[in-house]
Amino acid sequence: MNLRAFFGISALALLSGPALAGQITEADFASLPTADVVILGEVHDNPAHHEYQAAFVAHQRPAALVFEMLTPEMAAKVTPELRQDRVALATALEWEASGWPDFAYYHPIIAASDAAIYGAALPRDQVRRAVSDGAADVFGADAEAYGLTSPLSAEQQATREALQQTAHCDALPPAMLPGMVAAQRLRDAALARAVVQARAETDGPVVVITGNGHARTDWGLAVPLHKVAPELSVLSIGQLEEAAPDDAPYDHWRVTDPAPRDDPCAAFKTN
Repeated sequence: MNLRAFFGISALALLSGPALAGQITEADFASLPTADVVILGEVHDNPAHHEYQAAFVAHQRPAALVFEMLTPEMAAKVTPELRQDRVALATALEWEASGWPDFAYYHPIIAASDAAIYGAALPRDQVRRAVSDGAADVFGADAEAYGLTSPLSAEQQATREALQQTAHCDALPPAMLPGMVAAQRLRDAALARAVVQARAETDGPVVVITGNGHARTDWGLAVPLHKVAPELSVLSIGQLEEAAPDDAPYDHWRVTDPAPRDDPCAAFKTN
């Protein structure tokens, strides 16, 4: 996908200016600016992206890790006794039923430090309800503080709907696209809420493990986070499988080879 128009900027970019932006390598840990919150994006099934995340966490030693892939209940099961035992921890988390790629990708990130673990995943029924009822109704009392009661600009709404359609192999009914964008906004706000909790309970810094869509500085989790906690500096690092455009919506990014995978849209194609 190459539709990456900017509609905003991260808190750290506001503080530090555009000189920070650019491509980095896996060896640039020490030269990165410090931040209260570091968002590490990923393509979920690319092992090289998870290797970088684990190396980053081992080097930076954050106080807290927030995972898109874990619910709060799952995060509570990451005990000191289980933390280093991949098989036992995967069993405790019921990972095989989670729908995420192999736990072998994620366990090294958890095991790389003794950071407190937080989960931001929402129950699937809540995400489905956001598609029909909107993000604000599902999120609850703090929806306005996290920006969920404010509609997106027409341009951003259209761009995000187009991205959702592409991500779903052009197979979604057009009437469903606004709801899919609402579900994405709900997930962004849930990630931001988990960051706020992690920061309050550990004093940070906080590292977020999430997909590249949520790591975007223009409309990812940094947007609701800046609304509710504008004092926090945020650094976003995207991990891409193709060359980044000039307006890549991250403070930094790294480019890797694509992971080998079957065509996810093959089932929708006809001969």
